[in-house]
Amino acid sequence: MVKRAGSSSDFPRPQFEPGEPIPEDIVEEIEAEQEARALRVARRDPAMDRFVWSIIWKVVAAAVLVGVAWFVFYQTRHLLGLVVVSTFFALAMIPGINSLVRRWQISRGAAVGIIYLIAMVMVGILVGILIPAVVNFAGAVGANVGDWMTDFNTWTADTFGAPAFDSTADSSDAVNAAMHSVAQWGDNVLGLISSGIGLVFDLFTIAAFTFYIAAGFPKIVRAFMRRMPPERQRVFWWIADQSIEQTGGYFYSRMLLMIVNGGLGFFVMMVLGLPLVYSLPLALFMGFVSEFIPFIGTYIGAALPIMILLAVIGPAAALIMTVYIIIYQQAENYWLSPKFSSETMELNGAIAFGGAMAGGAIAGAMGAFMALPMAALITAIIKNTGKTYDVVESEEGTHHVTDGAPPLAEDDEDDADKPSRMRLRKSKKEKSTQQPETATPSVPAGD
Repeated sequence: MVKRAGSSSDFPRPQFEPGEPIPEDIVEEIEAEQEARALRVARRDPAMDRFVWSIIWKVVAAAVLVGVAWFVFYQTRHLLGLVVVSTFFALAMIPGINSLVRRWQISRGAAVGIIYLIAMVMVGILVGILIPAVVNFAGAVGANVGDWMTDFNTWTADTFGAPAFDSTADSSDAVNAAMHSVAQWGDNVLGLISSGIGLVFDLFTIAAFTFYIAAGFPKIVRAFMRRMPPERQRVFWWIADQSIEQTGGYFYSRMLLMIVNGGLGFFVMMVLGLPLVYSLPLALFMGFVSEFIPFIGTYIGAALPIMILLAVIGPAAALIMTVYIIIYQQAENYWLSPKFSSETMELNGAIAFGGAMAGGAIAGAMGAFMALPMAALITAIIKNTGKTYDVVESEEGTHHVTDGAPPLAEDDEDDADKPSRMRLRKSKKEKSTQQPETATPSVPAGD
């Protein structure tokens, strides 16, 4: 089909009478344009078209895969969190499992079963102690709440000129308010029961994953190593060893500190006259919370014993307990904790604080609990990998603002096999012609 002349909007459309022939110059122009268009089409590279379409399909496929991966991750995020927690507990158990296997020549599965049995016995004892304590404390509060309110009203009246509570009010009002609250809470009983069932299921899931990971850890490590070249196998093995050392060291050092903290707290509460039914569970609670919840656990673990001493015995005992906890925390921070954990988990205080805050923001209390060994592992990896250089001392007679003071021995690298600092006391001419030293990469620890 011949394109009519003047189809372009840049030129006016010529008018022809019916039957009048098209001028030769216009026909030649149309034919030249068609030939040029055919030439451009012939010169187009089909490979370029295939390349463009392949890029488009790859982008589309990558977007679909990312979407599917994100959907799968979102749907299984709870399960993945349970697997992470199980891996943490498995790494913490491995030193104990290895000790049982070496000492008693038993299988790893049997060793994990022994540790589970010990944990179940401890939890059973703890629950058996806590339930009578809660019942007795509730009875003591119910029997003494009237006297406490009277004493508090007397103190506020003497101090501020008016009682804090209206003593003429009918006591049944408080009972009615409590019953109304119980009725409201009763609407959520089904939700509480379902939450409890979900928690029990999560605990069984963590226990199952922990058992399989801890029992088959050597096989899991070797399965990963078979997919790596020999150069990376040593690095992976070193990282696995560091994971076990940092996590196990943290866990067992915390266990020792929990025993010391709870034992001393139990002794002090018994001396102050708190009954055994209160002292023993409070000591367990104070020791566990103070040691296994970073930073804020100290205050949470101390608050409950102080409040119960204040309610059951009086202000003097609560004040003595407060003074004891302050003194003990200072002794633990500056003596006990470094002594128990310095050889197993070296971690800067700022990194520990930031890691605990970050872990709590990401995964709540469990994240804060797992953050410290994870931060110690990352610090150990950074410290023992990559290139390192010798630190150059200042020349005699010169001073840098960053020096601050003469360098101390602990300012150097912790490794004993590191070379000492290189001292440069050369003339300016020699220093200008000196070539920089070749960096010596640090080698990870052997397997």
